Amino acid sequence: MTILRARPAPTLAVVAALAAAVTATGTTLLVAPAAAAQACRIDYTPNQWPGGFTASVKVSPGDTAVSAWTVTWTYAGNERVTSGWNATVSQSGSTVTARNMSYNGSIPAGGATEFGVQGTYSTSGGAPTGFSLNGVPCNGVAPTTPPPTTPPPTTPPPTTPPPTTPPPTTPPPTTPPPTTPPPTTPPPTTPPPVGCAGAVLCDGFESQTGSTPSGDWAVVSPDCSGAGTATIDTTTTHSGSRAVRINGAAGYCNHVFIRSTKNLGSVGSVRYGRIWVRHTTAQPTDHTTMMAMTDAADGNRDLRMGGQNGALQWNRASDDATLPEQSPAGVAQSVPLPTNRWTCLEFMVDGSSGQLRTWLDGTAIAGLTADGVPTHDIDGQWYNRTWRPQLTDLKLGWESYGNGSDTLWYDDVAVGASRIGC
Repeated sequence: MTILRARPAPTLAVVAALAAAVTATGTTLLVAPAAAAQACRIDYTPNQWPGGFTASVKVSPGDTAVSAWTVTWTYAGNERVTSGWNATVSQSGSTVTARNMSYNGSIPAGGATEFGVQGTYSTSGGAPTGFSLNGVPCNGVAPTTPPPTTPPPTTPPPTTPPPTTPPPTTPPPTTPPPTTPPPTTPPPTTPPPVGCAGAVLCDGFESQTGSTPSGDWAVVSPDCSGAGTATIDTTTTHSGSRAVRINGAAGYCNHVFIRSTKNLGSVGSVRYGRIWVRHTTAQPTDHTTMMAMTDAADGNRDLRMGGQNGALQWNRASDDATLPEQSPAGVAQSVPLPTNRWTCLEFMVDGSSGQLRTWLDGTAIAGLTADGVPTHDIDGQWYNRTWRPQLTDLKLGWESYGNGSDTLWYDDVAVGASRIGC
């Protein structure tokens, strides 16, 4: 895909200027935008991976302030915007229209604000063109006709969302999960890790005898395989004498996971997990995954835990919704995964109520919490549709959708129907 090259670390800035008028019936009234100056500029900074992308869009009106804004541009390929943050975004054909939210419509002269979009593509026609602000061409392009003097309609912008069935950035597995039953040999005599009482899955990998995970675990590369590897390590462990080491290489086809062969669908609608994890490299700006669980209620697409913009995030493979939203304010509600030390990662997924919670070293993370009530910058995008997951497995490993390699260790893994703790 030939698209503008992403900066290594896009600037995260928050502009929160409240500019909405509400009628007695509670209907939001859009403020008519002031005309944009000829010196307006739109900076479009993309971050891409095979089949998908995000882009940060900076709006600078120049030497004339605006009280509301509408930004448009045109894609030359078949890019489709699926969601956005800090703006109401729609697409007709190849033309994208983004309108300000109630809190960020006013931009002073010489000022700027930012919003973002996320989307998919199969072929790209290069950098987008035809940027305009309130009908005035930007980035040095002179208008071909005078800007309209008639104020825009006061009716709300169309609410038709972009297509809700874009192709996922991670295709579903092309082969069914292994049907080989777990070994019938007696369980090992090594005691399980502390804190596993009642867990359906409780494994410190002490029963592993070879260099490749086996028995209760299978090494899988769901879509294609490359440089990623999964091995049993006896030199770096959280407890006991063994852990799983993942050598995660950059690039989509280099992913690798270990998948539990236990029937984790028997856990029930409420699932708690506890995983000790250690890694060497700070999370990159690009999207990565380190844990995935198949969701039978979402077309067997994965619920994924990984990172983006340098912090932990949850991601739905079916529609690329993220928790938290990948806005500057949303990312600030999450935390990076510490490097070069063991960290206790806990999670809870409630399929009956569609809620999700996450703890790191026993501390709840606000940005990684979906509490059932949409909250702007956190789980507003997550609840753009009804979500009632039915998780059936557990996969631990590494998947990169662009730049980013890492070495990870996993140990003392547990999944059950009640919180297990660290």
